[in-house]
Amino acid sequence: MMEVAGPWTEVFEGSERNETSGGAETLLGSSTLTLAPLIAESPSIRRSQPILISSNRVKGVDSFSSSVPSIPNPFPELCSPSKSPVLISSLPPPSSDKHLVKVCGEDSHSRSVYVSRGATAREVCHMLVQTAHCSDQENWALLELHPTLGLERCLEDHEVVLEVQANWSLKGDTRFVFCKNYAKYEFFRKPMLFFPESMISDSADVSKGMTSSELIQNLLRSGTCPEIQGFLHVKEPSRKTWKKVYFFLRRSGLYCSIKGSSKEPRHLQYVADLEDLNVYTVVNSRKLYGAPADFTFCIKPSRKPVRAQDLKILCAESEQTRTCWTSAFRLFKYGKQLQCNYQLSKSAPRSLEGSNLTDSKSNSEASLVAMDFSGKAGGRVIQNPTEAQSVEREEGQAWRRREALRCSLPNLNSAARPSSIHKIQPWFHGGVSRKEAQRLIEKQGLVDGMFLIRESQQHAQCFVLSLCYKLTTKHYLVIPCEEGGRKYFTMDDGLTLFIDLLQLVEFHQINKGILPVCLKHPCVCVAL
Repeated sequence: MMEVAGPWTEVFEGSERNETSGGAETLLGSSTLTLAPLIAESPSIRRSQPILISSNRVKGVDSFSSSVPSIPNPFPELCSPSKSPVLISSLPPPSSDKHLVKVCGEDSHSRSVYVSRGATAREVCHMLVQTAHCSDQENWALLELHPTLGLERCLEDHEVVLEVQANWSLKGDTRFVFCKNYAKYEFFRKPMLFFPESMISDSADVSKGMTSSELIQNLLRSGTCPEIQGFLHVKEPSRKTWKKVYFFLRRSGLYCSIKGSSKEPRHLQYVADLEDLNVYTVVNSRKLYGAPADFTFCIKPSRKPVRAQDLKILCAESEQTRTCWTSAFRLFKYGKQLQCNYQLSKSAPRSLEGSNLTDSKSNSEASLVAMDFSGKAGGRVIQNPTEAQSVEREEGQAWRRREALRCSLPNLNSAARPSSIHKIQPWFHGGVSRKEAQRLIEKQGLVDGMFLIRESQQHAQCFVLSLCYKLTTKHYLVIPCEEGGRKYFTMDDGLTLFIDLLQLVEFHQINKGILPVCLKHPCVCVAL
């Protein structure tokens, strides 16, 4: 038996229901009996209707029904592109002209940015400076790194990034690295350091010599024939042996002599065309290629993927010789374009955060003069070099006396500058090895005054100051000592004492002390 709640009527399947004007219903015909609830008449109920979504929403235009109430945005400030923390360069571009480029930092982290098809290395670096909130916009570079082959190369500012990336192998581990490079245009400032006169000559006149400054001037002029020459060790193809060969680098290309150092045309053999090659620095060349020295570089065709069989590996006998060859390859290949890049780098806009510091450091040391303010009539310029050195020593001793007096005062607030303050400084690199410190400095440019401080691996509680001078990295031991119950640091057997490493660095940024040059450029690790 079935129970039905509420009023009900009998409806017969297959019958017709006619409703009269009085509200009575008449059933015509009958068949199977079914039951249906009788619903009383009630006012119409307004139900929610589905929202019609037009096709133009796919194109970025939202069209909603006016009956749906709008939901207020709790974070209206994030909707403004000018105040949004998300950079426009990190968002997918609406046009197909943008391409994704992955750039790594020196802390093994990476960042992907969208760049246009014709974006140059300078433009990508500027974009990364803004993205990473760097304090300055100078001396940044993109490094092309091939870890498996141990190759690295600094991209020129005018090179198109996507064209360089198009020559990479899809299965390789090649990547871009965003880092500092202070030595990119250093040979324009100090040509004598980069181009020894013994390696420069005039290919048109064998007996005619040439200075370093004349080399750069002649390369920027047409009609002259400068050349770089010297012995290099070359790795023989498909073999582990190396052979010493005399090479010549000219505007027309790279040549080698098959008979000693002869320049006669019948003894010269063509090696490579400058227009179709890139020069790379080789890292860890002794282990990877069995090189006779660490000063190795290689050349390869620029239009082909990097393969071991296409590399022409060369080894110099010193860092200065290798730097001379690699700089000459760039200068012979690009010429005036490189000079234009150098002029643009000097006129690059500086950030407001460190503009004063950058401007003060941009002055050359030659513009700084020794002054004597001991008289009553004002300061005077010290012309005598011997007197200037004497004043420098006296000033240094006076500084030591003032610091010793300040540190000996009672109730000195030592918490204002803790002894571990050096750990947060950009120039401190922890416990990196001697070899790794040299590699970091070489990577960011072998310029005078490039430095870092690291923990000593051979002496407990000691530190090492690694400093670049004349294309060579020198290492100075920083020893802790105690005097009057206080802990100090010294590099000259206690003659000059510093309360911490930060004070040591600040002092040597304006005084050479026992160093060959003042500290100028900290070797920093860039994080993206």
